[in-house]
Amino acid sequence: MRTKPFYFLILGTLIAYYMYTPLPDNVEEPWKIMLLNVLLKTMSYLAELAEILGLSHYMESMMFFISLEVVPPTSDENVTVSDTTFNNIPVRIYVPKRKPELLRRGLFYIHGGGWCFGSNAFKEYDLLSRWTADRLDAVVISTNYRLAPKYHFPAQFEDVYTALKWFLHPKVLESYGVDPGRVGISGDSAGGNLAAAVAQQLLRDSDVKTKLKIQSLIYPALQSFDMDLPSYRENSHYPVLPRSLMVRFWSEYFTTDRSLEKAMLSNQHIPLESSHQFKFVTWSSLLPEKFKKGHIYKNPTRGSLELAKKYPGFLDVRASPLLADDNTLRGLPLTYVITCQYDVLRDDGLMYVTRLQNAGVRVTHNHIEGALHGILSLPLIQIRYTATNQYIHWLHENL
Repeated sequence: MRTKPFYFLILGTLIAYYMYTPLPDNVEEPWKIMLLNVLLKTMSYLAELAEILGLSHYMESMMFFISLEVVPPTSDENVTVSDTTFNNIPVRIYVPKRKPELLRRGLFYIHGGGWCFGSNAFKEYDLLSRWTADRLDAVVISTNYRLAPKYHFPAQFEDVYTALKWFLHPKVLESYGVDPGRVGISGDSAGGNLAAAVAQQLLRDSDVKTKLKIQSLIYPALQSFDMDLPSYRENSHYPVLPRSLMVRFWSEYFTTDRSLEKAMLSNQHIPLESSHQFKFVTWSSLLPEKFKKGHIYKNPTRGSLELAKKYPGFLDVRASPLLADDNTLRGLPLTYVITCQYDVLRDDGLMYVTRLQNAGVRVTHNHIEGALHGILSLPLIQIRYTATNQYIHWLHENL
């Protein structure tokens, strides 16, 4: 009988060890973050086990867990919600119920999930689109797209671009009562990557007459060239998006061949023949001084040309919008960028802000101290509501 308290002590210690995650002092509500991280860690471990046992691909298992949070298109007292397709691409549409006095704003939203999982029907994305439509009195189009590992680049880009072009057609905008002069695009994480990429593509497409008024990029992934940025070094083990997971997202975007992931993890995947493009992503010249924090820039070790020939997508500007030249950037619309202090993708956003500003684009940069990746989708975290309010306020003032 005397051993029972000892066993309970050991059990409690193990549970505490599993739950505890060291976090910086300025992260608000750390225990909520830790509890959320327990859920994410558990899903990840189960997905890894299923992959080791040959039961399913890691990303497919994660998508199964995420699908448990999917909600149907349910209208409420303020917004009518419906599912349809734009040129065979699934979209969810949010239309305010109140009678408009003028033509409405239109916002095209792209969800995140590392190009591998996620959905416009995910509860937190549904809430964000619902809030945005109601508070802006805007028509919000939230798109889906094909996902890895079943589909690789450029499938995701092509699906998003197809749906966006359909929405921007004058007759489609008219049918939804949207002002063609007040249309914007927005996306988070991998969705921010796709938003930036299709915004650039529109500049090269003479068939599209409607121009975007704004782009909003929420902690976007913008380059796969350098996996050794200061933000990758500093935040490699923090919750939600550790470096290892982000690198796998990038590699899965292009192939299920794990050799690319291995090369990316060691930052040895860019061949000598493409080294001239590093000038677009050199953090030592593009990051503000306070984010360099004494880090020393290391020239990446050149990688295998064979990998680049097999999977050329990771050298494509449509996958890495930071590779766009200045002439392209000059044509982009008014831009809003959110970055988070404790996020491996922080420096992607910071470098894009610098390059856009250098190209003459008007940019509002909202850097959120004490924040982790994904804050606009993290349930029950107060900073989520603060950041969401700032995002919607900027849209209200600029779209």
